Formats: sequence, structure tokens, C-alpha cells
Amino acid sequence: MTTLGICILIMIYFTKGKEVKHLLARLKDVNWHEKINALIKRIQPWALKAGRRASRPILQFYYVLADEKTSTLDRALIYAAIAYTIMPMDLIPSAVYKMLGIVDDGVAVLYVYKKVKKNITPEISAKVESTLNDWFGMEYEVVK
Repeated sequence: MTTLGICILIMIYFTKGKEVKHLLARLKDVNWHEKINALIKRIQPWALKAGRRASRPILQFYYVLADEKTSTLDRALIYAAIAYTIMPMDLIPSAVYKMLGIVDDGVAVLYVYKKVKKNITPEISAKVESTLNDWFGMEYEVVK
């Protein structure tokens, strides 16, 4: 089974309260730096279509995933959530089920966000904003 498949299984099992240690053991030799570098190449084209606001949590996940202090469980959940959101495959395809197919992506992101938001440091937030500014231009606030 691929790393992505294992990570998606971990996300499903974890949301149902099932034991995931046996699946986490299968990720002990994963080269996360390689996975992270491959993800950013897919995130940017997706982000430019999805927009600045939708891209922010995905970039937060990306930078938490890259942080050495992030646990294997959190990395697996983040990797699954990013991939599930930006990849063309879906358990509930939006082409068939319209809005329901979009909602399942949001639920995956929200669930993982609640689990890993403690890992979003001010430094990570600054990296996210910098990346968003590079991709979408500076965001200005009108002061009256």
C-alpha cells in the first residue's frame, strides 16, 4: 500500500476512534521531506484555482508537515487531508454528487485542522502569509 493510502486509512480510522498504531508503524521509514517537496508542486496550481482564502489552511498544513517537531500521526493526518483536497480523486466525487462532493473535502480539512492547529506557530503563519503574497500579491487593508 502507498504512503498516501496508509495516511488516508489512518485518517478514517482515527476519526472513528480506532487504533492506528499498526498503520503508523508502516510509516516509520517514510522520507517526509520527499513527500513535502512533491506536495508543494501540486499545491500551487490548486491554490491558484481555489483562491487565497481556501489556500490558507492547506498551506498551514504544509508548513506544519514540514516542521521536524510534528508527530508521525499529525503528519499522516495532514498528508491525507492535503492530498484528499488537492488531488482529483474523491471518495464522494463532486462531479456526481455536486455540493456533497465539495463538503467532504471541507470536513476532512476541518477535522485535521482541529487536531493540528496547536502546531501552527507564529513563524508558520508568517511563512503562509509570505507564500500567499508571492502567489496572489500583497493583501492590503484600507485604513481610514
